[in-house]
Amino acid sequence: MYIIELKSAVKSSIIFMLKRLGLLDVGRAESNLAVAQDQIMHISQQGMDLITQCEGLKLNAYLCPAHVWTIGIGTTVYPNGKRVQQGDACTHAQAVQYKQHDLKRFVQLVNQTVYVELNQNQFDALVCLAYNIGAQAFRQSTLVKTLNTGDYKSASEQFLVWNQSRGQVLKGLVRRRAQERQLFLSQR
Repeated sequence: MYIIELKSAVKSSIIFMLKRLGLLDVGRAESNLAVAQDQIMHISQQGMDLITQCEGLKLNAYLCPAHVWTIGIGTTVYPNGKRVQQGDACTHAQAVQYKQHDLKRFVQLVNQTVYVELNQNQFDALVCLAYNIGAQAFRQSTLVKTLNTGDYKSASEQFLVWNQSRGQVLKGLVRRRAQERQLFLSQR
């Protein structure tokens, strides 16, 4: 492993390029460069609170508007890989544990998918969106493609596109996307 002293901007550019090329496994942070752990972003308490507020807490499985069985704080797949099913129940402690597991996946997803520099609020907003729409939809979204060109303003408008479930505009999603967009546009 090579240790290279680089200016912060150069180091960030290298990290983003390694992520883009798929050469940096964010989960293990192994590469030929000694990558400082502070270059890998983590969700803040504010971001976690927004997800909890938007998702709510349900201790019994319910069919969400997208017709996906969900439990706890927006969990659709348990840490063991099993999908949530009708009739499932959990405790508050389990719901928190499931959320932490889900957060790790979506934090890693945003770190691996977004190649431009982000502030903490932008990162939190993107994790919140990904948590709700899922990994595949996030990866393939126009929002991510636009953001990766460096067009932050146009990317912010794309939050508002994700306001439907099964072809119906939902007030809850309209509110959530407005909150995520506002957070994305705020400085921190």
